Parts: sequence; structure tokens; C-alpha cells
Amino acid sequence: MNKPNISIQEYTYQLPPEKIAKYPLKNREDSKLLIYKNNNIEENQFHNLHKYIPSNSLIVFNNTKVIQARIQFQKTTGANIEVFCLEPINPSDLNLVFQTKQSCSWKCIVGNSKKWKNGPLTKSITINNQEITITIEREEILDDAQIINFSWDNNSFTFAEILENIGNIPIPPYLNRDTEEIDLSRYQTVYSNHKGSVAAPTAGLHFTENVIDKLNRNNIDITNVTLHVGAGTFKPVKSEKISDHEMHIEHFFVEEKTIDLLLKFEDNITSTGTTTVRTLESLYWLGVKQLENINEFYISQWDPYNLPGHHSTKNALLALKKYLQNKGTSVLQSSTGIMIAPGYSFKVVNRLITNFHQPNSTLLLLIAAFTSGDNWKEIYNYALNNDFRFLSYGDSSLLFR
Repeated sequence: MNKPNISIQEYTYQLPPEKIAKYPLKNREDSKLLIYKNNNIEENQFHNLHKYIPSNSLIVFNNTKVIQARIQFQKTTGANIEVFCLEPINPSDLNLVFQTKQSCSWKCIVGNSKKWKNGPLTKSITINNQEITITIEREEILDDAQIINFSWDNNSFTFAEILENIGNIPIPPYLNRDTEEIDLSRYQTVYSNHKGSVAAPTAGLHFTENVIDKLNRNNIDITNVTLHVGAGTFKPVKSEKISDHEMHIEHFFVEEKTIDLLLKFEDNITSTGTTTVRTLESLYWLGVKQLENINEFYISQWDPYNLPGHHSTKNALLALKKYLQNKGTSVLQSSTGIMIAPGYSFKVVNRLITNFHQPNSTLLLLIAAFTSGDNWKEIYNYALNNDFRFLSYGDSSLLFR
């Protein structure tokens, strides 16, 4: 199997703590914007984004919504136990699990787990003047997580309502602070719609209705994909070679009308964020599997380096339309563990709006692949030397392939 033979040490840099944005700016659209095009760098503000994206083109958002996935429980001894919901197990469908009214189970990370020896933990809350007791019990211990069963004694309320009343937004660990009131609104995009992420697609945090209106008036089409961002997005590459790093799997949904727009605007597509890139590029490889009669409908980590890449983007997307028609559905559902690293050949995305990412991360590898060679170093050095703010609540960039 072909894998990129790349040392992660080639994709690191010194990120001083003071460069990390601990809080969002007062106004989303006032973030700085670095523009990288034809090996040139300039800077502006995000509310002028429309001046840099060509008319008669397409911009794609990830409209996933961050769930309040961190829940605090307390033992009778006083020890705090934090349960961080990662993905649903029973039922495994996100829409169904949020609508359950008595019990459900999730794959979770449990903080302070050693203090929770055995037995259930309970927490009482009041919703609409009704008292509810929530109980959690361990079902199984995995290598990197635990399966936790949730149950509650009032079937008037769904699990979505339970989370909204007892959960906290899971802001990134590198912010080194507790979730605050501001995060409830600002760690969501203004166009977030489908609950399921445990991390925000942060490139979209800069958009406002004003910015979107300017794009519309500039004759730029907008469409959405939904990829639910997992906690693995923060997972650093700890192996020396990226070929030894295991990517996280994320689930995504794309409507047929979005595939139609991708076909219409081929070679003129702007992706908002790396999660959207992962989705759009995965669509191409799903189409290739259809064209090659490969009976798999997911993208694994190394598929792009082992599948034939000679098929046109148009034919790959048309193959997906045919697949949907044969299935009698207008919504494509799949999952991806795609690793986009230097050497990757982009098939769908031409421009990328993205924040500034952590050293030693798969997100930085994607940026390096998109900008080619060592150009990412020039971009990041400029940002570091010109007061750009880094990571989730930081400033933005528009990169041309």
C-alpha cells in the first residue's frame, strides 16, 4: 500500500502562547484576513472577503452544529467526573439519538476516570419546572474511550433537551480555560444547522450575515455540506512518520443539489475550512470507487494514494449522482478518514478559507499540500510576524491553490 513517507518534523513551527487567541473578537468579521495568491501575500479584513473571491463561483460551507457535549457529574465524595460525548452508539444515528426519550449510549472520554471506580452516577436538573434525574453507567472500556449509557426518569424530554440544559460547549483544550457564556454563541457558525460536532468548523466562525450578503451581491453561489467534526481533529501527530499516524473517521452528508453545483462550478470552488475540503475531496474518491466498481462507500486514510486518480472530477461526481438515483435518495451519506498531505493531488477545491493551525497537526499537512512545497512556512512566518491571531478563535486566511 502506498503511503506518503513524510517526517512530521518538517511540518512544525514555534507557536508562542501569546499568539493563540483565547477569546473571539467582538465582531466576527473584523478578523484579519491573509490572502495568498501566486506566491504573493497581502492582508485585509475578513469583511472584505468578497473582493478576493471571483464572481460566478461557488463557496461551500460546513453547516454542522456543535453540541454541548461536556457534562459534569459529581460523586458523593465530591470528586468531579467529566463525560465528553464523542459519538452515539445506541442508537448510532445522530438524529435518532437526539430524539430518544429514556436512554441512549455514547462513546465518551471520561475525565478523572480513576475516581469513578464502579456503579452509576446521577445528576438532577430542572427543565420547565420539572425535575429530572440523569444516570450514567459504564458499559465498556475501550482503548481510547468508554461506552457510557445515559438514562433519565422523565420521558417528556429528549436527549437533545437534556444536553442543552446540562452540557457545556467543548471548546478546544489549547484555550486552557473553562467554557464561558460567550462560547455558546461564538463557537458556532452563523449558518450552523445540523447538530453533531464536538468541535467547530472554525474557518466559518468569521462569517456574518453582512459578509454573506456581500458574497451574494457579488454573484457568488453558496451551498452546504455537513461533516460532523470529531475530537480527533485536535489529535497531534505523535509518530515520526505520518505513515504511522491513524486518522480519525468523520461522517458527512451531501445533498444531490450540492453535487449539481460542484459540477456547474468545476474549477471555481472555494472551500470554507479543512472539514469542507475533506468532504469535497472525499466525494471525488467515492466517485472513483463507483467508476472502478469497488463495492465500498467510505474513504479510508490512504485511498487517495492507492486509487486511480486519472478520472475527471466531472465523471466522478456524475457517478455519485447515478449512485444516488439508483438508491432512490437525494442525500449522500458516507464517512471519511482521508489524509491530505504533501503529494496529494487536489481534485475539487481551488481556494481555501482557513484559520492558522497547530504545529505537528494533520491540518497543517493539508495546508502544506494545498500551497505546495514550503510555501506554508512563508505564510505562517508572515502571520507570526504581523500580529495575526492563531487557532480556533484566531484570524483567517484565503489560500489560492
